[in-house]
Amino acid sequence: MTVKEQVKLLKSLLDSDKNKSEDIALTSLLPALDVKSRALKRELHNLNSHNLEYVEGGINRLLEGLEGGISDFSVPEGYREVERYFVNKPYAVVSILYNDDRDEYLYYVVEPGLNEVENFFLADIEDKLEITLLFTEVEEGLKRSEKEKILRKKIEEVVERYHIEFEPASLRKISYYLVRDLIQFGKIDVLMRDRFVEDISCDGYNIPVYVYHWKYGSTPTNIVFNEPELDSFVVKIAQKGGKHLSLSEPMVGITLEDGSRAQLSLGSEITTRGSTFTIRRFREVLITPADLIRWGTFTPEEMAYLWLCVENGKSILFVGGTASGKTTSLNAIALFIPQSAKIVTIEDTRELRLPHENWIPGVTRASFMGSERGAVDMYELLKVALRQRPEYLIVGEVRGKEAMTLFQAMSTGHTSFSTFHADSVDAAIHRLEYPPLSIPRSMLQALDVFSVQAQVFIGNQRVRRNLEITENLGIDPTTRNIKTRRIFEWNPAKDTFEGLNIPLHAKKKSSSHVTIMVSEVLKEIGRFNAWSGSQLLDEFETRTKLLKIMAEREVTPQEFIATIRTFQANPEKAKKEYGI
Repeated sequence: MTVKEQVKLLKSLLDSDKNKSEDIALTSLLPALDVKSRALKRELHNLNSHNLEYVEGGINRLLEGLEGGISDFSVPEGYREVERYFVNKPYAVVSILYNDDRDEYLYYVVEPGLNEVENFFLADIEDKLEITLLFTEVEEGLKRSEKEKILRKKIEEVVERYHIEFEPASLRKISYYLVRDLIQFGKIDVLMRDRFVEDISCDGYNIPVYVYHWKYGSTPTNIVFNEPELDSFVVKIAQKGGKHLSLSEPMVGITLEDGSRAQLSLGSEITTRGSTFTIRRFREVLITPADLIRWGTFTPEEMAYLWLCVENGKSILFVGGTASGKTTSLNAIALFIPQSAKIVTIEDTRELRLPHENWIPGVTRASFMGSERGAVDMYELLKVALRQRPEYLIVGEVRGKEAMTLFQAMSTGHTSFSTFHADSVDAAIHRLEYPPLSIPRSMLQALDVFSVQAQVFIGNQRVRRNLEITENLGIDPTTRNIKTRRIFEWNPAKDTFEGLNIPLHAKKKSSSHVTIMVSEVLKEIGRFNAWSGSQLLDEFETRTKLLKIMAEREVTPQEFIATIRTFQANPEKAKKEYGI
């Protein structure tokens, strides 16, 4: 039902004095209304004050009834509630519980409860919908939000056609479960909507689903799949990603519509505890360097250093273990790339999000029908990318034969950014030099900067920290080994970051001055731009101050991008706006 149709029905209802004396007609209409619609609310404000109060009162009573039904739940014995918040309000609540005896958290999902009558009608309407939807034409490529609108309309048609009558709150609860199971993600829909959840994993039949919560770490939930439920669910998720999952092909990796990545397995032959799924959530909100500074992953000085490196064409490799935040940091520093620069990105699954228009995002493709025909891997994409004359080349992750092509691109002057699995600079160099990658040492000189990241514990909280930023100084003429210099280092004892401590003759030099004195990369940037030592220091400190202020003000991604573009076009204007 469109907004105009909803308003038309409301106005016809309000014209009847009989209906105004009773709530029967209004409550029968409310379940069909999109009570969260901003457009509907704008239209409602055109009604006179008496009618507006009447309608809004009915809507509020309906929502309060739903919220009350899920808020009044009992905490399981042995647990105490730490935090509670709505997800997909007013239908679902997440309660974070803690067990003092076992010293563990529980992620507790609460959804609207259904009585026997409501469960009967849920099954009945679902059966009738199968027939109705069978004869419904749906265009390919529709987003989930569009499919949800079609489904809600069909639910209304079924209710009207078969004269099903019950309370408005009951209809909305039943509609919630139908949309959740048929369009959304079923039992884990609340987890997929929770902005604090990074990863979701199920390890087999009748085992609690686990989430990685931004605040509470790896936490079990009260959601469990039995064997037929889990087998059916992983097949359905594979279909959402456009892939086929069967006993003959029991493992598949997919990218979901929202950009989240999922790894699925079917049956107990490959994974002996049963079918499994792991979903790495894709953040809808763009993470900026200001966010990373505010969270303590980087300091303003480190980010100012990387800003200068990006602007001046220095190649950077982000090194770290799984889920250490490499790709997040890579995406964040890419926001420093000048607006008009040509960018080509290459990934296995689409993760990078850039605001630049002059950007070609490349994604690999699997072969057709089990043969080798039609496959496009990262190596092929990288070869093609070099013919597209990119100013910046970004490879999501280096792990195969594409590494040689990437370093050839660096050696021929293409500014390149990428991520690499290793736990230190030395480990990264050894992995790159030896088979199967076998990058010649002479080519490794083309890389300018290593940025090493990890997940660490600060007290009981797991956080991400940049462990070090190290410069590649090339081959040592004496030892013939790759020579490096650490510019920034994280101190785990104090959870602070330090620049390289080299004694200087002059007293009371700033930390920024020390960094510039020992950084060969910054010195080279200064020479390239014909900056004196004081000019280079001023450029570095201005960027540091600007980033620090933006982090303190908690600027939005749009504000951050606008500020960076303003600074690149007119530094004085940006400095004036932020009082620098």
